[in-house]
Amino acid sequence: MWNEMFVLMVPVLEKVLRPIVVYLALVVLLRIFGKRELAQLNPFDLVVLLSLSNTVQNAIIGNDNSVTGGLIGASTLLAINYLVVRFLFKHRRLDELVEGKSTTLIDGGKVVQKNLARELLSHSELLTVLHRQGFSDVDEVEQCVLEPSGTFAVKRKDPPTSDVQYLDLVRRLEGLDARLAALAGGKSA
Repeated sequence: MWNEMFVLMVPVLEKVLRPIVVYLALVVLLRIFGKRELAQLNPFDLVVLLSLSNTVQNAIIGNDNSVTGGLIGASTLLAINYLVVRFLFKHRRLDELVEGKSTTLIDGGKVVQKNLARELLSHSELLTVLHRQGFSDVDEVEQCVLEPSGTFAVKRKDPPTSDVQYLDLVRRLEGLDARLAALAGGKSA
């Protein structure tokens, strides 16, 4: 039992190279297929990501099901990810090339249909994203950007100047009303 658990069935070098090759292939594939896969917008995308991890499992571990082999594979994945992230952090231009650029989906309060189509997002999926961030409609949004990481940066529209002035005026009138009430209350006492 202990022998099967901890003794490697394949050479250590193979256990190290397999996760590196799979890692690099997945980075390239996710870059090609876009930010949508990272955003996990709908059940179909989630199924793809979960299936993807299961699909590459055997490519990473090979014919070795030992605990030692699994730990070597996991350690290699974590190490290569750390090294790549550290390298890209120091080389911002290369990082932009690998990660891609942000895509503006709403600009100036208007949906940019061609960018929505390029990212394969439907209008209802965009609304779902906005709802999750506390917006009830596109009309409330000044700008929405899909970042290379798959996250959405949403900026609320500033209220019109007339609304701000009106609310300020109401606040001041309420303050004056409270002062007058205090003065009137002080004279009758």
